[in-house]
Amino acid sequence: MVAAEQVHNFINGDWHSPATSTLLDVKNPATAQAIARVPLSPAEEVNQAVIAAQKAFVEWRRTPALERIQYLFRLKALMEANLDDLARTITNEAGKTYGESVAEMRRGIENVEVACGIPAMMQGYNNEDIASGIDEHLFRQPLGVVAAITPFNFPAMIPLWFLPYAVATGNCFILKPSEKVPMTSQKLLALVQQVGFPAGVIQTVNGGKETVDALLDHPGVRAISFVGSTPVAKYIYSRATANGKRAQCQGGAKNPVVIMPDADMEMTTRIMADSAFGCAGQRCLAASVAITVGDAKNTFTEFIADAASSRKVGYGLDEGVQMGPVINPDSKQRIETLIAQGETEGAKILVDGRSKTVNGYEDGYFVYPTILDGVPPQSNIASTEIFGPVLSLMHANTIEDALALVNNRAYGNMACIFTSSGAAARRFRYEADAGNIGINIGVAAPMAFFPFSGWNDSFFGDLHAQSWHGVEFYTQTKIVVERWPRDWSRQF
Repeated sequence: MVAAEQVHNFINGDWHSPATSTLLDVKNPATAQAIARVPLSPAEEVNQAVIAAQKAFVEWRRTPALERIQYLFRLKALMEANLDDLARTITNEAGKTYGESVAEMRRGIENVEVACGIPAMMQGYNNEDIASGIDEHLFRQPLGVVAAITPFNFPAMIPLWFLPYAVATGNCFILKPSEKVPMTSQKLLALVQQVGFPAGVIQTVNGGKETVDALLDHPGVRAISFVGSTPVAKYIYSRATANGKRAQCQGGAKNPVVIMPDADMEMTTRIMADSAFGCAGQRCLAASVAITVGDAKNTFTEFIADAASSRKVGYGLDEGVQMGPVINPDSKQRIETLIAQGETEGAKILVDGRSKTVNGYEDGYFVYPTILDGVPPQSNIASTEIFGPVLSLMHANTIEDALALVNNRAYGNMACIFTSSGAAARRFRYEADAGNIGINIGVAAPMAFFPFSGWNDSFFGDLHAQSWHGVEFYTQTKIVVERWPRDWSRQF
């Protein structure tokens, strides 16, 4: 047993315990033991952070971009030096394997690296002589105070989709991490403090709905970034925009993958198993539905069933573990209920991951890899985001039929195809109704120098996270039209 750590807010360059008696236990999903206690901060705590950020913004926006990114260079170095500790923290509070946690940290660090290019990325443009003796310029300037509300499944990477771009462009940033996984953010903010960012430039306020609503309603917050489920994304987007804020809200997903008969089945199975069951299926780019075409049905079904049955499940810091638990008992119950619903609606449970335990971690929130075969396309389970290690199988006769299944859904986060045919791949990437497309890729996660796309009910807003979209989201354009006298001698 380890004593539960008290989680604090980081406001105006220092750590604070909010004036609240409402604390939640943060539990290790593999052991069900409390490892931290997180406060549900009241609205006044948000107000204090916003006031501090507004004060800091006055000087931070005037700090040259070349100076601002020096802080990010130092932050990157500290993240590299503390990568093992950060990864272990992610595993202990989010349930991932250690390898998955390290990979998450690498993706987050990549965003810090890309944001260090802000002096070039936020450049404007100009034209001389738009009329006789008149020039016109476009400048990018920061918005002011911005905030991000982030989920449990990537407690380091997703905050780093936003934080580096926001502060590099001259904004002051407030993070509201998931109350399920606050420890990673606390360690990141400790590194921010060590770097020496000016007080108020980067802050974190822990909490639940009251904290979120306070950020959405505060007139001093100019923009909101969010990642989570689609119902909450709609709520965040609606309330933020109603209050005149910019918003980028990443929602849920039900990602289809087409398996063509000419696909390399061994490679496809390995990649698909990692996609569907990696991070216990708790990621917005997890493969959720595999659609086999023609003769691919029998071979792929056999291969993926073997891969699911043989995957080693356990505590993410133990040797050889390939998949960890889901985040909490509510998620476990919800996932197992949806598996039963799938069977009721006509699917066959080919591999059943319910009601299983891991030796030595009997209290953990484990759901083993599960495969539902022959899922009816019109069933509820075919369109419901399970957000767990469950892969649904559908079968089609032609690529036309497969594409119809791919596009018959409300979500549009990711769609993939496995094939050896360039023609089939090109047709798929052209016609598939999704913002992230994978060709012989199981998780089409954009690198940090590309925006994280997402369409339909998977995204609400105009500008996505990462790269140029991040720069545009966190800046506003100012147009300057200027004329100077032709007779320069008259000025002296």
